[in-house]
Amino acid sequence: MKKFIFLITCSAIFWMACTHENLAEKRRTERHVQDSVALVAQQRSLLYYESQLEQMLPKADSLIALFKYEKNDKYQDHGYYIATTYNGLRILVRDDGQDLLIYRDGKRIKPNREQLKGKDQEAYDRAQELQITISDIQELEKRIQRTNLEIRKYQKRLQKTKKSL
Repeated sequence: MKKFIFLITCSAIFWMACTHENLAEKRRTERHVQDSVALVAQQRSLLYYESQLEQMLPKADSLIALFKYEKNDKYQDHGYYIATTYNGLRILVRDDGQDLLIYRDGKRIKPNREQLKGKDQEAYDRAQELQITISDIQELEKRIQRTNLEIRKYQKRLQKTKKSL
């Protein structure tokens, strides 16, 4: 009887070990597939972001050409693209796209397109477009950076799981 119980116990342990190995192998395979799919998705995202950036850069260059750039490295972390109109309006766009400032006769005024006329309105519209374009470019650059990190992460995980398969 003891031999019989011993044989049943040994076979149960052997069966559990085989089942555990099969489950572990199945999990590794599933993770490998999931990581492969995620890697392809990240690579597609990267191509999309890069194509968007390529389209925006010429637009930014053409807008920047209409502004004068000023930055005092001693006192300022950011520079400003500046447009000056004939009516004494001075429009500043921060080089990271965070601010759009308007000054009239040395006093800061709130940006309000309806109060502006003619060339002032055109300059304001260009400044707004520049601000949005710069912000969009910076957002795309951040997304490209994050996507590259994700791609590297999935590539490393795939290499590890490939070795263990």
